[in-house]
Amino acid sequence: MKTLSRLLLLTIIPLLNLGCGSKKSEAFQSKEVYKSNDLIITQVSKNAFVHTSFLQTQDFGNVPCNGLIVSNNKETIIFDTPTSNTTSEELIKWISETQQAKINAIIPTHFHNDCLAGLTAFHNKNIPSYSYFKTIEFAKNNNETLPQNSFNDSLVLNVGNEQIIAKFFGEGHTKDNIVGYFPSENVLFGGCLIKELKATKGYLGDANTAEWSKTVEKIKKEYPNLKIVVPGHGDYGSTKLLDYTIKLFANK
Repeated sequence: MKTLSRLLLLTIIPLLNLGCGSKKSEAFQSKEVYKSNDLIITQVSKNAFVHTSFLQTQDFGNVPCNGLIVSNNKETIIFDTPTSNTTSEELIKWISETQQAKINAIIPTHFHNDCLAGLTAFHNKNIPSYSYFKTIEFAKNNNETLPQNSFNDSLVLNVGNEQIIAKFFGEGHTKDNIVGYFPSENVLFGGCLIKELKATKGYLGDANTAEWSKTVEKIKKEYPNLKIVVPGHGDYGSTKLLDYTIKLFANK
């Protein structure tokens, strides 16, 4: 009996270790997959990548600016362009050559140049652009390159076998700020509407601070199962970024 018990124990222990190991392997570890002087690409989930480029500003110095790439079945959709046409061409090349994927659409999340300054590079490659209708109005007033297609409330586009949702929830950083959602991996691109943890309020020249918290509360209610939240500037994280932004702009 002692021999049998020992054999059973020796059999069970490796199985327990295997079980622990498989759980660890399920957690995705983010990793930097591309870096140059002007562009950094970080994989944050199986099919989502943050692209970061840089914008020299008078008030805040050289600011890192995020966008999101979502991918499925050799197709991609991008939220926000890099901060110049040259860096946008660099991003397009990486997706086309390294990922060997087609870009189905580029979606600026509001009219500031950290979202659409590289739009011409995408148009030159016959990549269609989409935005909230007010973004086109404001971009026109600023003499920016205009997105080609507009929507009034929300937009659903296919990317491979999955979908993305671009939606306007209300005013905040600007009167036209939208967010992008990738349901299959519960990834939200909040753009400049969402702040990284410990961030200041930042540029408020086009903001509606009275509505900002209410807008983010609507997003939190709409997408209760979010796993990853990517802000327009700074580090990505969990839904704590939504809570932090709500608190930052709460009416006191």
